[in-house]
Amino acid sequence: MTHNYSSKGQHMSKPTIGFIGLGLMGGAMAGRLQDLGYDLTVLGNRDRTYLDAAIERGAKEATNAKAVAEASDIVMLCMGTSDHVESRMRGADGVIAGLRKGATVVDFGTSLPASSRALAAEVAEAGGSFLDAPLGRTPSHAADGLLNIMASGDKAAFDAVEPVLKDLGENVFHLGDVGSGHTIKLINNFFGMTVANAMAEAFAMADGAGVDRQELYNVMAAGPLHSGMMDFVKAYGVDGDPSMLAFAIKNAAKDLGYYDRMARDAGTESIMVKAPLGALEAARDSGQADDMVSQMVDFYAKKFKG
Repeated sequence: MTHNYSSKGQHMSKPTIGFIGLGLMGGAMAGRLQDLGYDLTVLGNRDRTYLDAAIERGAKEATNAKAVAEASDIVMLCMGTSDHVESRMRGADGVIAGLRKGATVVDFGTSLPASSRALAAEVAEAGGSFLDAPLGRTPSHAADGLLNIMASGDKAAFDAVEPVLKDLGENVFHLGDVGSGHTIKLINNFFGMTVANAMAEAFAMADGAGVDRQELYNVMAAGPLHSGMMDFVKAYGVDGDPSMLAFAIKNAAKDLGYYDRMARDAGTESIMVKAPLGALEAARDSGQADDMVSQMVDFYAKKFKG
């Protein structure tokens, strides 16, 4: 059984929502839902900044993930890794143990497609539906309901919760069978992080070859290589501003590691991922884990200087 919910706060029966993972992105999404009058039950982790902000606005704090599910028509998770998602979903205190019949679980994180498919089968057995729905754009977009949401899974379940997703996203896609959203997100991030690393190396190579970074950018940006990602890396490599690409090196390394594993799970092997993944992991392990991806320019520059 699925329930149909209306969008933009106009509703016949507004669903109750459970939200697990109120970090920077999840906190902004929870705030957006509260702006629109949704009742939230929340569960956090270590940092209580956004959790406490949601509670101050009327959200109820649950003791565990099972209690979140017991109180919710829709359970949303916004967590860092597949392991984190699985730990909240499974077990005696997990979401699946408390899931209402006909409820929908939405994983907004960037997870392994195989993990999503396994969880979807377990949720279906419990009488619910599971959508993987990774995100594009930033927490500031989330606060204004302007995310890109790459959802996949049972179409009837998607149709039922689409109005709620549209309260969170400007562009909401349904991409096919469960796991398709995470597959596309990982391919997207592989391409983006490969371009970012190539541009970071290009700036560092310019230093070693005695070429001005700005002049290099001027020539490259005048042709077909010009892209938003190039501009993000240029913002730091030339202008010293890392905030234009607000994506940490440790998270980029995680996503490319997932892309590599996804390829192997599919019985193949990525040729292109090895270089950017190796560089990101080396930068992460050498003290740059919390730097932004555009600061990979410094990693390459240091390498080239020996």
